[in-house]
Amino acid sequence: MEIRQATDQDFDAFVSTVHAAFGLYPEPPVDGGGQWWSALEMDRCLLAVAPDGKRVGTAGAYSFELTLPGEVLVPVSGVTSVGVLPSHRRQGALSALMRHQLADLRARGEFLSVLLASEALIYRRFGYGPATYTAGLTVPRHRGALAVPRARGGNGRPVTGAANGASSPSGAIEVVRSSDCGEVLEQVYDRYRRSQPGALSRPHRWWSLRAGQPPISPAPRYVAVHRDADGVPDGYASYTIESGTTRTMKVDEIVTADDAVHTALARFLLEHDLVSQVSIKHVPTDHPLRWQLEDFRGAEVTGVGDWLWVRLLDVPGALTARGWSADGEIVLDVEDPFLGEHGRHLLTVRDGKAGCVPTDREPDLSLDVSDLASVYLGGTAPSTLVRAGHVRAHHPGAAALADSLFRTERSPHCLHWF
Repeated sequence: MEIRQATDQDFDAFVSTVHAAFGLYPEPPVDGGGQWWSALEMDRCLLAVAPDGKRVGTAGAYSFELTLPGEVLVPVSGVTSVGVLPSHRRQGALSALMRHQLADLRARGEFLSVLLASEALIYRRFGYGPATYTAGLTVPRHRGALAVPRARGGNGRPVTGAANGASSPSGAIEVVRSSDCGEVLEQVYDRYRRSQPGALSRPHRWWSLRAGQPPISPAPRYVAVHRDADGVPDGYASYTIESGTTRTMKVDEIVTADDAVHTALARFLLEHDLVSQVSIKHVPTDHPLRWQLEDFRGAEVTGVGDWLWVRLLDVPGALTARGWSADGEIVLDVEDPFLGEHGRHLLTVRDGKAGCVPTDREPDLSLDVSDLASVYLGGTAPSTLVRAGHVRAHHPGAAALADSLFRTERSPHCLHWF
C-alpha cells in the first residue's frame, strides 16, 4: 500500500474515492457552487494507492485557527475526508494514512490537529480525544417566554439588558436572506470565534465558495442580524421554518460573543409568529438559555454529544500555548501508543502562563495522549477520567489539582462543521 501526496489533477479522483468510502454519490454541480469539497486543499490531501494502482483511501486537512483558553489563536489542521473503500478495509490503509498525515503535520511545525469523528470508536486509537460538546434545544413556542432577571444591582433594582426585548435602546434586529448578508455573517462569526475557546476560524475561502453547512452553503436561510446602537452587526441567528402540520423553526446557529445579544436573538426566535416550536441545533451543554425560560422544563435537551476531537502532536508545545487561570504545578506521564512515544512532563503555571519541561519526578497523573487531548481545552475534567478508570491519579489530591489547573472560565464550544 502506497501513501502519496495528492495533486490538483487528483481532485476528481479524490472526491470520488471519499464519497465511495462512505457509500455516497457526489451532488451534481449547481450554480454558485456550494459543495463542501470545493474548499479542499489538495496540497494537504493524501491518497492510499493499492499495488494495482487503484486509489482506495483518502485523508485531507484544512488550514484553520483554533481559539485556546486565554483567547490564544493558534494554527491547527482540521482533518477531513478520511475514508477507505469497503473492499480494502482492515488491510492497514487507514493506519498508514493517519501515520503519514501526523508526520506531515509535525513537519509543518503544528502541535495540534482536530477532527469531527464520524464514529467514536475509530479515532481514539490514533491519539484523538473528544474535547468539545454540544447539544440541541427544542422549545415549544407556548413555553418559550423568558423570565425577568432576578439579579439586582447596587440600587436594588433588577439588572437590565440580559432579558430585555429583542429590540432595545442598545440595539435592534433585522431579518435578511443569507444570500444577501454573507459579508456580515463572516465578520460577526470572526469576532465571535476569537473569544470563544474551542472555536475554529471560517476562512474567507469557505465563504466565497459557499462550502460547508448553512449559513455558509447556498441552502436558503433567513438570518436575524442584531446591530448595536451604532448600527454595527454584533450577532446573528440563521434559521429556516419547516412547513406542515407542525411548523418547526430550525436554527442552525446563534452567533455572538455578547450574552445580552444572544438573549435578544433567542427572544426573537421564540416569539416568531406561526411557529409551533423552535429547535436550536448547537448550544454549549452549560448554556444559560434553559435558566432564562420562565418554565425551566420548557426546553427539551436533544442531541447531546461530542463535536470537536483534538490530537496533541507536541505535548510541551500545546501545554505552553494555551492560557491558564490558576497557578500550580503538576507532573504528567503521557503515553502515545500510536506513535510509540512516552514522556514525563513537569507543567508549571504562573500568572496565566505555563512552562513545560521533561522531568524524572514521580508523576501526579498517568494518562494516554487522547485523554490529555480531552482535558486540554477545559471541556472535560481530569477527575472525570480518573473516575472512569482511564487516567491514573498517583495520590489522593492529584485529580483535584489537575481540575483546578485545566479548568477554564468559559466552556469550549465549536460550531464549525468540516
